[in-house]
Amino acid sequence: MPELPEVQTVVDDLNKKIKGDSIADFWSDWPKAIKGKSLKEFRETIKGRKILDARRIGKNIFINLSGGKTLYIHLKMTGHLLIKSKIQNPKSKSNAKKQNYFEDKVNQYVHHSWKLKDRKGKIKKMDFSDLRKFAKIVLDDTEKIKGLLEIKKLGIDAMDPGLTFKKFMQILEKRKNKPIGLVLLEQELLAGIGNIYRSEILFDAGILPTKTVKELKVHDLKKILKSAKKILKKAIRMRGTSDSDYRDTSGAPGNFQKILKVYGRTGKKCLKCDTIIISGKIGQRTFFYCPRCQR
Repeated sequence: MPELPEVQTVVDDLNKKIKGDSIADFWSDWPKAIKGKSLKEFRETIKGRKILDARRIGKNIFINLSGGKTLYIHLKMTGHLLIKSKIQNPKSKSNAKKQNYFEDKVNQYVHHSWKLKDRKGKIKKMDFSDLRKFAKIVLDDTEKIKGLLEIKKLGIDAMDPGLTFKKFMQILEKRKNKPIGLVLLEQELLAGIGNIYRSEILFDAGILPTKTVKELKVHDLKKILKSAKKILKKAIRMRGTSDSDYRDTSGAPGNFQKILKVYGRTGKKCLKCDTIIISGKIGQRTFFYCPRCQR
């Protein structure tokens, strides 16, 4: 599932590529993904609206539209948005060195498509590729979207400037007896961190995922928060991790998977100390760690 860095990459792309565009039409062959409206009602409601901006809370995408409406999208396991303009002749010299990632198999599972028109009248598409068809699409009044229980119950975003060490301590106080490796995944406490970045953050901080919050010293907790901000910022700069189906809006993979230290590296040597990376499970979720570097 795309985590905070992947979703932030998508949101940044949307603001660069389609902000100010108008929605001319909508198509879907999987209307079950659309919640609260029939396909006909969704299509009629969204047509003609201008895209004002895109934002994110945790792993959730919000595209604000004219007329007080918001399009809320959760990519779930395999969903990703692709922005396509008129494709130039692939044999032309200007495209000779450019790879057309849209042709990759992972980008071929398009079940929803928004036809867009920019200020100059040029046509674009926002396609939604989703192999497993678990993604969710909601269109409603902006205020109603803000009031959705699933949004209201989210904790502070892991990249929120308001996430100070004091705030972090207050959050952890609620889960003293739980392993830190589980607590970091609780979206109701801290929104945006998933399995990949949980493992990478705790490796960077040198903390064993199975240690309970109450076992950790203040300096340990400071290291975890510092590592979280550091790892997430770096992953955003590298346009996320393509561990599975995640792709950016050009259909291209991210780059952070190239520098993963522990996630998915079971049986391989630790890049820091040569100890073999091992995996375990907490709460039915697999975690990865170095038994020497993490205490």
